[in-house]
Amino acid sequence: MAEFVNVQSSSGLATIRLDRSPVNALSIALQGELKDAAEQVSADPNIRAAVIYGGEKVFAAGADVKEMAGKNYAEMAAISRRLHASFRAVAAIGKPVVAAITGFALGGGLELALCADFRVAGENARFGVPEILLGVIPGLGGTQRLPRLIGPARAKNLVYTGRFVDAEEALRIGLVDQVVPDADVYGAATRLAGQFVSGPALALRAAKEAIDTGLDLGLDAGLRGQRARQGEVRGQVGPGPRLSAGRVPADGGATCRTRRNLVRTSGPAGRRRSSA
Repeated sequence: MAEFVNVQSSSGLATIRLDRSPVNALSIALQGELKDAAEQVSADPNIRAAVIYGGEKVFAAGADVKEMAGKNYAEMAAISRRLHASFRAVAAIGKPVVAAITGFALGGGLELALCADFRVAGENARFGVPEILLGVIPGLGGTQRLPRLIGPARAKNLVYTGRFVDAEEALRIGLVDQVVPDADVYGAATRLAGQFVSGPALALRAAKEAIDTGLDLGLDAGLRGQRARQGEVRGQVGPGPRLSAGRVPADGGATCRTRRNLVRTSGPAGRRRSSA
């Protein structure tokens, strides 16, 4: 049985729970369990979406520096390969994945959150890639996934300075998709992921693969990949418009700030007002 990462699922929605107190430092053992958890979620056809959650106090505060102390170059390279493998496994989950972020998401912790499709943050969450302050650079995707998400100039600002970003700035620059009260982070993340559970699994997988792989290709190559995946989906579901979008469940009156609006819903109908 896994010690630091466990997977729980219900009604098609899985939670990948990091549980290595006090700050979910990414130890060698946790890395391996995270990879196993991601592969489990990917392989289970009954799981349709997933949430990555570090608990009520912290998401993840980066690599386990104490564990790395005294390691030589070859040993550090091996640790880096394992970390990359675990993060690639998370990014490769062929289902919608939401990171539920409380407290700190720093260094490798933020880079793990970047492997998700969406990020929901608590009001007191803090983000950063402070490796530059130690004389090194982010090594687990911060120099690649971060600029793809928020743009190169903003990514350079965070990487060059090593500064921390609060939840409001993270929302403003597109680093997170929602900011909610700290106590509602997990609930908001499960509501966001839950809307995809009843959606077309094959089409969602194909869409995710087309978007993620297309970011590394030229436009023409990306469009060819999109056509190929569209053909695969059509081939499996048959002719005609049989794909139906999943219904978005009512969230029972949750409040959150999104990149464009402050949303307050009250039952199925809800109300919406601009934050501008």
